[in-house]
Amino acid sequence: MAVLPISVLPDAALRQKAKRVTVIDDSIQKLIDDMIDTMRAVSGVGLAAPQVAVSLRVAVIEIPGREVITLINPEVVKRKGERVVDEACLSVPGYQGELKRSVMVKVKAQNRHGREIQLKASELLAQALEHEIDHLEGILYIDRVESQDKLWKLSAEEVAEKRL
Repeated sequence: MAVLPISVLPDAALRQKAKRVTVIDDSIQKLIDDMIDTMRAVSGVGLAAPQVAVSLRVAVIEIPGREVITLINPEVVKRKGERVVDEACLSVPGYQGELKRSVMVKVKAQNRHGREIQLKASELLAQALEHEIDHLEGILYIDRVESQDKLWKLSAEEVAEKRL
């Protein structure tokens, strides 16, 4: 297992739609393990494969107090409500923005063993699911910020505190 370098803007890989995973083999298992190590090393909540320069539909999420969720070929099948959140991203370091996310999402995907799973989530988990699935579509949170005045640069102290 390894900590991988994180791609940051303006890396073009972040803007490409990731390819579906057709076979969950040892290379995918290694990618998942490396992504978990990377996410933990940078104190992230989630990480999508394009953020580590791999154009595959794989994401991992770890909400404090919960087990790691591995998602292969995830898609949002239902959204409910709307709420305003502050969001940041490891691939857009030093910035934070205000945007709208769903109150609740339902996602279907495969787990790392190839079994189909469905997740119904709210709050931080719903936000993380939408954020990571956006990455797989080549969309960054800054694309969802309604105006430039809703995006701000963090101070050096805030960056150190948030590790962004």
